[in-house]
Amino acid sequence: MKKTPVFLDSLVTDMLRLRAICPFSWRVFQFRPISCEPLIIQMNKCTDEEQIFDFIERNKAILSEKQVGCAFDMLWKLQKQKTSLLKNVEDVRDHPQFLTLHNLATNKFKLMNDDTLVNVLHITQQFAGESHDPLVEALVTEAWRRLERFDIKLLSEFSSCLADQRLYFSPLMGKIADIVHRNLETTQDLSSLSVLMVNISSLISRHFQQQLVNKTELLFDTIDSSEVNVATRITRFLRNIKYCYQPLLEKCNNVFLSNVDQLDLDSISKILRLYKFLQFNSFEFIMMAKKKLTEMIPLCNHPASFVKLFVTLGPIAGPEEKKQLKSTLLLMSEDLTGEQALAVLRAMEDMESRNSHLIKRVTSVLHKHLDSYKPLELLKITQALTFLHFQRKEFSAKLRELLLSYLKISFIPTEVSFLVYAISLLPSPHLDEVGISRIEAVLPQCDLNNLSSFATSVLRWIQCDHIYLDSITGKQLKLLQKLDHYGRQRLQHSNSLDLLWEELKSVRGSTFPESLLEETIATLQRFVDEINYINVVEIASFISNTDYLSTLLLDRIASVAVQQIEKIHPFTILAIILPFSTLNYDPPQRDEFFGTCVQHLNSYLGILDPLMLVYLGFSLATLQYFPEDLLKSIFNIEFLSRLDSQLEILSSSLSARVQFHLMELNRSICLECPEFQIPWFHDRFCQQYNKDFECILDKRKKPLPYGSHNTALGQLPEMPWEPNTEIVGSRLPPGAERIALEFLDSKSFCRNIPHMKGKFAMKKRHLEILGYRVIQISQFEWNSMALSTKDARMDYLRERIFGEVKS
Repeated sequence: MKKTPVFLDSLVTDMLRLRAICPFSWRVFQFRPISCEPLIIQMNKCTDEEQIFDFIERNKAILSEKQVGCAFDMLWKLQKQKTSLLKNVEDVRDHPQFLTLHNLATNKFKLMNDDTLVNVLHITQQFAGESHDPLVEALVTEAWRRLERFDIKLLSEFSSCLADQRLYFSPLMGKIADIVHRNLETTQDLSSLSVLMVNISSLISRHFQQQLVNKTELLFDTIDSSEVNVATRITRFLRNIKYCYQPLLEKCNNVFLSNVDQLDLDSISKILRLYKFLQFNSFEFIMMAKKKLTEMIPLCNHPASFVKLFVTLGPIAGPEEKKQLKSTLLLMSEDLTGEQALAVLRAMEDMESRNSHLIKRVTSVLHKHLDSYKPLELLKITQALTFLHFQRKEFSAKLRELLLSYLKISFIPTEVSFLVYAISLLPSPHLDEVGISRIEAVLPQCDLNNLSSFATSVLRWIQCDHIYLDSITGKQLKLLQKLDHYGRQRLQHSNSLDLLWEELKSVRGSTFPESLLEETIATLQRFVDEINYINVVEIASFISNTDYLSTLLLDRIASVAVQQIEKIHPFTILAIILPFSTLNYDPPQRDEFFGTCVQHLNSYLGILDPLMLVYLGFSLATLQYFPEDLLKSIFNIEFLSRLDSQLEILSSSLSARVQFHLMELNRSICLECPEFQIPWFHDRFCQQYNKDFECILDKRKKPLPYGSHNTALGQLPEMPWEPNTEIVGSRLPPGAERIALEFLDSKSFCRNIPHMKGKFAMKKRHLEILGYRVIQISQFEWNSMALSTKDARMDYLRERIFGEVKS
């Protein structure tokens, strides 16, 4: 046998020793190029994509996984440096050398470190053309395998990659949520946590949501006051979980106000949308946004940017700005895309703008693109056009045809419910048997929100559909019975208030069917002990909207407010008081309850939203509770000046409602608390009270003519202006009296019992103070069998007005 040379034996021996002593260095020596630094330095000197692709072509045989990652990074950095009009993602993706880079990543991803792996995944997704890119799938699978060792920053970046693929409900996102939950106590990085909160929000329990809110509140002061993105993500998280948590929202709002210069059109638009959804009012932010957006009007000369400005500024603009926005949009209307036309239409709905010329232009664009809209977009179009009173037969017919075609193939309960609701808004809203069978097919899967929506739609059909009454109504009534059955079944099987509330929080109590509402209140009463400071505001708001008087629930709300007031945010006090005001109910600890609520608010009166303060004062006045400090903080020149500024940016209907409540509050204080010496700010209004009928009777109960007593029908006698003077009517003969007759319909009473609601009880009280004998006749009594004939009604009126009893 031929002997191996001695020097080769020696070399092999030395190399084996080296491998034993330093295995890591041996691997580097065996698999990597001698030096990778010069290649990365060369790559960093590239100034455009072509240079990078030339580099890849020259070095593809020797590129390491680190250099592959660097190449992806460089390509994406170049894209981020360009404006949206100059980005050329498709050109980069279609370049032959991008495919080379893609293949290199596919071969080397297992060698990448964690940071490079996630970064390459993110960038690949930005460039990906196919919905299922094999490289993306491989990178996600590899990241899943390494998930437990990711730190919070990397975990947040990976969760964003999954969010980009809309994998919000995937097992992998659930795994990430579990890791966040396990490590929440030791987490200190709010920036990364806020990303994770947004991405996992669809999966987590109510308890975990609250834990994240508490952690965020704890860490908020650790972030820099310029962290607008963090504040925006926190607000998004609250939107996602439908939780208007005032303390956090105020902190986020302060960040936005402190960084006005950083906010562009996109960020202002996003923040205002979030605030609108959460019903969070910040007068300061809106005024800042209005000023900044108004300055952008001359700068936005492209349809895309101007539409975004119109949608954002329109609802908060003053009359002059609105006029300018509309006239400019008219000039651009023919260039609008279908998506832009829909955005404009919804903004016009928010603005309550019924400009017929603009509506005609926008709807012509909508009609052109109608076939391309998705079901939810068709619902938004239907709602907006219904609100704007737009009627055009061919448009409505086309819209109905599309909604029905989607309904016939839809099997998702929520989608079916809003398709049915949209159809119910159109002329001739009846459904054929196919439509009704589609509803019946999804009923077992429906939550309470879906069932409520279906019931509202069916009731609208029954009320509006006269042509098909004989043939369709029977089927619709049977459908209502099925809705009632499934709703009751769902409510009776509820075993947790938290789970029940996830379904109820989106339900409008005012449209809830009667039988389901009764069962819902019974279910809430079953969970009465679970009402606490966390959910009391939401429960109170729901009850306010139902008009259903449950003394058990209201007593619990009052008890929670008294016992846990320090844990309840002052700005939510109005929501807690509102059901008592609306339903005209005093809890057993009335004075303690109202006193505790008002005391909790006193130190915030100077910064409370003007609208909220007006509604709060009115609600308390309805209940005959008049806190002097609160009321005097409303009726002063400084406050009324702030309120006037805010009324300018509200829709006309909301502005009118606020002004009406302010005038009613002014009248209530002057009539019931003259000792406060608050003047009549609205003298003409305060001297008038609409009544269905009024007359004057002399001492023998005979009617007197109005002309001789200085009073016109529907107007009160002249009012005295001295605050301590007793308010009386105009001069009447001795023994004469004024009679005010009021007919009360079902809206004047609670839905479940004939108990008069707050504002109607207050009206009776005020008329009596003004010297009237008030006769209130309820709809239930007037339409009863006992008063079914004209003679019976005449006898009834004589008895009530003149005291005559038929013998």
